[in-house]
Amino acid sequence: MPDHLFAQLATGGGSPEALEFLERGERARRLLLLRTLLDRLDVLSTPLTPPARAWAVVKAAAEAAPDAGEQLLLAPGTGSWLGHVLRRSHGMSSGPPMWAEAGHLCALAVVAAVRAGTTADLLVPLMDGALHLPGLGRLQVLSGGPHPTVGRARVDRGEVTVSVPGAPGVAPVRCRPATVPAGTPDAAAGAGPHWLPLRTLALPASAGGGTVLLDDLDPYRDLDEPVPAERLDDEEALTWQRLFDEALELLRRRTGDGQGTVAGPGRLVPAAIRVVVPWGRTTPTPPPPPFVRTSATSGDAYGAMVVSRPASAVALAETLVHEFQHSKLSALLHLFELVDDDRTECYYAPWRPDPRHLTGLLHGAYAFTAVTGFWRDRLADDPGSPTAAYYFALRRVQTRVVVRTLLGSGRLSAPGRRLVSGLAATLDGWLRDPVDPVALARARTAAALHRTEWRLRNLVHDGPGARTRLRSYALPWADTRTHAFAEPLAAPCTADEYLAAGDFASAVARYADLLARTADDPATFAGWIVARAALHPGRGDTRRALARPELLTAQPRGEGVAECSG
Repeated sequence: MPDHLFAQLATGGGSPEALEFLERGERARRLLLLRTLLDRLDVLSTPLTPPARAWAVVKAAAEAAPDAGEQLLLAPGTGSWLGHVLRRSHGMSSGPPMWAEAGHLCALAVVAAVRAGTTADLLVPLMDGALHLPGLGRLQVLSGGPHPTVGRARVDRGEVTVSVPGAPGVAPVRCRPATVPAGTPDAAAGAGPHWLPLRTLALPASAGGGTVLLDDLDPYRDLDEPVPAERLDDEEALTWQRLFDEALELLRRRTGDGQGTVAGPGRLVPAAIRVVVPWGRTTPTPPPPPFVRTSATSGDAYGAMVVSRPASAVALAETLVHEFQHSKLSALLHLFELVDDDRTECYYAPWRPDPRHLTGLLHGAYAFTAVTGFWRDRLADDPGSPTAAYYFALRRVQTRVVVRTLLGSGRLSAPGRRLVSGLAATLDGWLRDPVDPVALARARTAAALHRTEWRLRNLVHDGPGARTRLRSYALPWADTRTHAFAEPLAAPCTADEYLAAGDFASAVARYADLLARTADDPATFAGWIVARAALHPGRGDTRRALARPELLTAQPRGEGVAECSG
């Protein structure tokens, strides 16, 4: 990688040229994985077209239409399938019979022939009675069943005909597969009892046009094991397009067209996104802003992200930025050994309820540097926004804590140290940005609150002379207060609300009342510790309690003093 491109990525941002380099790295990796897989499949017994012959069809199609071949090779679903089947070959994953999963290469060959306009004749796997055509849609041939069956797919000038050998009573099914815009109702899109096309989200002309798949059908669209199709209804798909349009317009204000420029952290070139996978069935009432209930990426699927539909365009824009950072870092990790990670989950991440290993911590630092930049841009768009001021202040201090942990771990390689040092420089520059004092105070309180509760839930101290250790098992907990503190309240009532409002004496009193009834509640105890530290910032006992809350037992007396267990 040229030095200047690594330097761009180390800031948390990157130019289109840097992203193109990452894609070339992913392309090389895919070819290596395909070569490895084909070697392993040579000895696999299969009722389908042998892998070597299916690969020959793909190669012939790629020679006839190179762009179509590249598109198929770099498709996120191709990477997910490759990673999953190779893990299965090592006994590290599970799924349908191996011959059926390996036979997905035959389905890829069908798609390659369709896009190139070449001919093909292949025995293909029918999962749930359907042939899944990656990037195009789903062709239902038989009524669904629990076991995979064998179909025969013929391709001629873009048309696919699928029959079932040995089942003369089953009529062949024909279609000319193509995707449709997300706003097209299924009834008007050629969908029917046999053919279900994939939908696409349109990219605006300002971003160069094109489309992004809204994939609710591909079995390899999730993080590892194959999943069933889960079709969005027409109204839901249309809502996705509306939110996507609004999110990209929000990002465009600061990113511009992204052509030839270095996009700073928090900005996004929309064309870099390849697939959005809607997670699960969206509830009739999405969570309130700025929540996104679920989002995730896989290192095997560059440019794809799994997202549950958010309640607002701002939340979707933030999620697109966040998840694409994970794709970028995964691609970097395929090129560089950035960290010597023994996978011990013992590190604090301010956005997680559980301890993390170093690679997870690095992913969080890279993603949340961009999230911080995203909120910095929102604050520049609307300097009076208390929400933008709060999230910018919160994420910059939380992410800087994680960067400091990584730099002090002694486990970063030379490229890893350079990358993390670049993130540190970005964040240190932002720490000098002025922020509304009220929003800044709430952000600092929220950061202290999360860290305190995390330590109470995940660490345990066994008494004098003992060392603090991780709990062998900690129940998961939902961090609702980080987001609840984003908006100021005119008339606080609860202990948390008084804490967010900066009325620390009232907060201490109310937390103490709650602890008198439920002394073992970590959320309440954390609030009490943070409120006391804010009320008496110069006292040694409150500073020590804030630094090592796990040393205390929750027995406050009035404004009181907690008993020390070690």
